[in-house]
Amino acid sequence: MSRAPALLGAEPLRPGVAPPLVSFEFFPPKTPEMEATLWQTVKRLEPLAPRFVSVTYGAGGSTRERTHATVLRIRNETKLEPAAHLTCVGSACDEIDTVARRYWDAGIRHLVALRGDPPVGERYSPHRGGYAYAADLVAGLRRVADFELSVAAYPETHPEAPSPGRDLDNLKRKIDAGATRAITQCFFDVDVYLRFVDRAAAAGITVPIVPGILPATSLAQARKFATTVPGWMAGLFEGLEEDPETRRLVAASITAEQCRRLQAEGVSEFHFYTLNRADLIVAICHMIGVRGCASPPARAAGGSPLSTRATF
Repeated sequence: MSRAPALLGAEPLRPGVAPPLVSFEFFPPKTPEMEATLWQTVKRLEPLAPRFVSVTYGAGGSTRERTHATVLRIRNETKLEPAAHLTCVGSACDEIDTVARRYWDAGIRHLVALRGDPPVGERYSPHRGGYAYAADLVAGLRRVADFELSVAAYPETHPEAPSPGRDLDNLKRKIDAGATRAITQCFFDVDVYLRFVDRAAAAGITVPIVPGILPATSLAQARKFATTVPGWMAGLFEGLEEDPETRRLVAASITAEQCRRLQAEGVSEFHFYTLNRADLIVAICHMIGVRGCASPPARAAGGSPLSTRATF
């Protein structure tokens, strides 16, 4: 992939360039107060007409019922297309298949298939009688129904992978098993993503690899979610430890610039990790050309929103 010069976050889109597709990730709320915050976020982001919105699954499968309830509420009370996370952790194959069928029967057509994290403090080991890894889960879900299936990708390599090459082999297995899209772990160095996409293409991976974008509002948050944090980020947050509002402005600027650089390289789809907050996402989407519409697009017969935007 050739390297194009960066665009400034405030530079207008070139005439004729379509706005990018976007999707948003939420986590299921633990309390009534958190549920109210999540629902405010959902309603604030709904006019941006995302391609889909996903709902995560807690470590060790700890949020299965809350994930299910949140997905169904989004399905029933909005025009958004929800995608449910499913993991291998802590369940037999028939249990996971049953959950998947419940989603299908409820009109959910998109799942995010992940190995999943074990409970805190434990090492991952396959559940007896369960799907061992994400590639096995993808293959099993393909047998349940004709879901759209997204999987995870790691531009900076999964922390448990023996090598970058082995990690890429694992992604290829997930695609070969039937996944239709990969969504990356968040990253802050654009070149890391671009090199990863080049390597994936050389390995024969042809599905879209959608960059996962996190508007980190502090250096600590960036380090929590990404494998590496570029040194220049530390300088941008320096001296702002007690100034959260300014940190949010810095986060919006960094993230918009990251997205505009990716757009300059031909990337036309972004998956935002919202942390159940809307303000930064709305601002960043506005700067990359995604503006609110009067009402979200109607769903097509298969369940996905109708869209005239191009995809890559």
